[in-house]
Amino acid sequence: MAFIRGFGLFLLALVSVQCQHNPHFWAGHSGIVHLFEWKFSDVALECERFLGPRGYGGVQLSPVNEYVIVQRGSTRPWWERYQPVSFKIVSRSGNEQDFLDMARRCNAVGVRLYVDIIINHMAMHPGDYGDGVGHGVGGSTSVPRDRDFPAVPFSSWDFNPSCQISDWNNAIEIRNCELFGLPDLNQGLPWFLDHLIDLGVAGFRVDAAKHMWPQDMEIIFNRLKNLNTGFGFAAGSRAFMMQEVIDNGPHEVVRKYEYMHLGTVTEFMYSYYVGRAFGGNDALVWLQNIGEDWGLLPSIDALVFIDNHDNQRDHALTHKSPRAYKMATAFAAAFPFGQLRIMRSFFFDDRDQGPPEDINNNIISPSINPDGSCGNGWVCEHRWRQIANMIRFRNVCWGTPMVNWWSNGNNKIAFGRGNCGFVAFNNEGQQDMLEVLQTGLPGGVYCDVISGDKVGNACTGKSIQVLADGRASININRDAEDGVIAIHLEVIV
Repeated sequence: MAFIRGFGLFLLALVSVQCQHNPHFWAGHSGIVHLFEWKFSDVALECERFLGPRGYGGVQLSPVNEYVIVQRGSTRPWWERYQPVSFKIVSRSGNEQDFLDMARRCNAVGVRLYVDIIINHMAMHPGDYGDGVGHGVGGSTSVPRDRDFPAVPFSSWDFNPSCQISDWNNAIEIRNCELFGLPDLNQGLPWFLDHLIDLGVAGFRVDAAKHMWPQDMEIIFNRLKNLNTGFGFAAGSRAFMMQEVIDNGPHEVVRKYEYMHLGTVTEFMYSYYVGRAFGGNDALVWLQNIGEDWGLLPSIDALVFIDNHDNQRDHALTHKSPRAYKMATAFAAAFPFGQLRIMRSFFFDDRDQGPPEDINNNIISPSINPDGSCGNGWVCEHRWRQIANMIRFRNVCWGTPMVNWWSNGNNKIAFGRGNCGFVAFNNEGQQDMLEVLQTGLPGGVYCDVISGDKVGNACTGKSIQVLADGRASININRDAEDGVIAIHLEVIV
């Protein structure tokens, strides 16, 4: 997306970017859950019954504005949401009233909302629809070949000249031409983002940020309203930004570093490195100093994740390898680096498959099983005990340094967080882990939050005795259900 450059450069000289790295979490909350494709009513309920009480900090929502209907046989793909036809709040997730109800309920229990926004492009030419007219989920129509989106309204004046990205080593093409044939906008949409701020959001995930000039985004972001104090935000608070920039290393011509002054940036290489290690392709010992020394962004600028809705359909470590995935997520929650986002998936057989739906293409709500997991085709990784309990670990030990690193030089590692928490991992497929290690914790009996919970003065899973000098005997069998143990100050019995 190229902005209207003359006025934009003038305005840029008058304002300085307002850093938007603060996610506005409540005290004792952290971590963002991507409730991919959930309905607003289900998000609100999940905030109240699980996310708020378990200390999650926020929810990333799928795009909320009207998008084109893409019919593939009897089903619809997940990516139709990324093809806007208008900026009315209407989708398979609900309408504006549903959104406002969700915002009130989630903010009331300490769970912030971040909307996935598409400001780079509009819907592509609907060649499969026969008449060239795209039909939106809310009833709006568009003719993308003519750059006609009357429900906005947008016309050809609002788009860059048509060109395709043919050279991915050309930064100008990447930012000014059309991504996969999607009509490339030449202006921003601050009025739509301001409306979402009025409705109680804490920030945004900016889709395809790599395909927009940082200078243009700076102008757009600086034009936004402050967050709405009616939803509990401090006066003068600015929207938190998560910018999607896929940067796989020095060979890229568009770099993540160009965007970090604007807010957090997706750190895809963190996903790659941690996924490889826990997936058995690299040794865990190398993760001791994962961060800027590895060519990653500074911690304050990095949005980290094990997988997201894109790379879980390609090469990332996902819920389909549950033991390794839970270990990797536990590491990401315990290790003091980056702003953590947790993926919440649905089961899929092909990469285009959309969320669970009925015969009328209505999204089916997740059911909650007796053990707290989800049904009706939803995975709900955020509800897995091993992941939810590590969010609590993260909250308890927030702001403390990593201490007492230990490894066997290969795939057994352990470390503490200040004097409040300790984790250990065994990814050696042929060896048990039996070590006496320094935890840094006060003496006492602790409940392992991976294998169970503390209930009253008892542990439903393993218990670990920490001696007066902080040492403990750590035992993780090679074939244990989970290759990780974790303890912290709140689970001493």
